[in-house]
Amino acid sequence: MKKITILGSTGSVGTQTVDVALSEKDNIEVYGISFNKNSELAEKQARALKVKLAVSADESAAADLRLRLADTDIRVEAGGEAIEELASMKADRVFNSITGCAGLPATLAAIRAENMLALANKESLVSAGELVTSEARRHGVSILPVDSEHTAIHECLRSGERKEVKKLILTASGGPFFGKSADELEKVSARDALKHPNWSMGAKITIDSATLMNKGFEIVEAAYLFGVTNDEIDVLVHRESIIHSMVEYIDNTVIAQMSVPDMRHSAEYALYYPERRPSVTRELDFTSLSGLTFARPDTDAFPMLLLGREILKRGQGFGAAVNAANETAVWRFINGEIGFCDIFRAVSAALDRLGGSLSGVNELDTIYEIEKEARAIAACYKI
Repeated sequence: MKKITILGSTGSVGTQTVDVALSEKDNIEVYGISFNKNSELAEKQARALKVKLAVSADESAAADLRLRLADTDIRVEAGGEAIEELASMKADRVFNSITGCAGLPATLAAIRAENMLALANKESLVSAGELVTSEARRHGVSILPVDSEHTAIHECLRSGERKEVKKLILTASGGPFFGKSADELEKVSARDALKHPNWSMGAKITIDSATLMNKGFEIVEAAYLFGVTNDEIDVLVHRESIIHSMVEYIDNTVIAQMSVPDMRHSAEYALYYPERRPSVTRELDFTSLSGLTFARPDTDAFPMLLLGREILKRGQGFGAAVNAANETAVWRFINGEIGFCDIFRAVSAALDRLGGSLSGVNELDTIYEIEKEARAIAACYKI
């Protein structure tokens, strides 16, 4: 019986992780969940999983869930410290699928409690990759990725030794606007941007996929997770989302991981690694595929991708600023306050204003301060 906790259980990755846990109820005990504001869904999950503890960062959401679960013995708590407490409780796996900057404290709490971390919160590595990985080494904690691309890389790396790796190849769907020019992108709407061609995801990550910021973040993740350099990471647009990523070895052999686009595979892989188990996902039917295509990303139309490269060059302070400013700008775009291309402009404005303060950042408090300032600058950006 594996004991796990699921942070961000009501988000897109979290709900799919819950699906996996429910399909394996004889083998998995979910001690606790954290959720954002969806207390109705959290109630269903808490009852189905028979958790001991449910936590929300939102006081009113926690109060509502407490009423909903009044007939049970499930404890309900509120606040960031309660989420960190949940992440710190001893478990075989802590799944962190909290969205955005808010996931970093839970990542560090799980590592410092020496819990194996299944990480879907990519912002932890974008904002504080050096700190997170150094803490993981210090505490002897393994970090397992819970996203299609890095799960794929992790699987492909099992085919050879690190010294035999030539490069990692991350694949990108290209999002809903593949092929559009920079001028055409000035006119697209949030409604259009939220129509991802292959994946069903939360709003924020769907917009990041449309701008290719998500792929920029994944470049950073790959560097920290697998100990590779900027030059050892390549990105290709693969519209079908069947090959989730690849590893090229020094003999020019390429190992690719292929499966249907379903995040439950990544959750299963992180849950049972190094074992493989029968999956809740469907088989890949090769006869139904019309072809597999590849293209270079257009960084003139989608400049957010290049910010991932810059983060690796300039360090975690720069990453914290990009992460926080992007998060704020994305929600402003979704709410109709700014245009699609203004997301990049708002992030650039934050980077310009913060300038030299982003260099040589090693302290967590400084990272939080940079995030706060970058968020404020992006919130005030005017078209």
